[in-house]
Amino acid sequence: MTASTDLQTLNVAVLTVSDTRSFDTDTSGQYLADQLEAHGHTVVEREIVIDDIYLLRAMVSKWIADPDVHAIISTGGTGFTGRDSTPEALTPLLDKTIDGFGELFRQLSYDDIGTSTVQSRAFAGMANKTVIFCLPGSTGACKTGWEGILKEQLDGRHKPCNFVPHTSAVEK
Repeated sequence: MTASTDLQTLNVAVLTVSDTRSFDTDTSGQYLADQLEAHGHTVVEREIVIDDIYLLRAMVSKWIADPDVHAIISTGGTGFTGRDSTPEALTPLLDKTIDGFGELFRQLSYDDIGTSTVQSRAFAGMANKTVIFCLPGSTGACKTGWEGILKEQLDGRHKPCNFVPHTSAVEK
């Protein structure tokens, strides 16, 4: 096997944003962790944090500052209820936004939920060579995001481009 056909294993932190879920009831975070590991990545941390701007920023800032965390995937807190604050919490931490992520996620989810997809505030960005993807909290939304975008974009073999070379996993 040549280097171009080898999977670059990423260290990924999974964050569930919820006031009500526990590790026993967190099907979305568990789905993401299972998919990451099934596709050769390492889940280095998995946390559940209540939907509080400052607690979310603290957790994600810790991971952004850690060069051994290459990617972060969060689930939850992206809707329009009074408690949904993931975009407000994490957007200020980003060095760059990945505008196409939210657009593509909503396009893909339209097939499943129709115009309700306009209420999704899914988004992504980069901070300190860490790629960050923020998905809605439903397991269905996590499946849409994983199958339609993340599985390929976290695989360095996906061409013509993916996010692996932009992370701290790859020394330039």
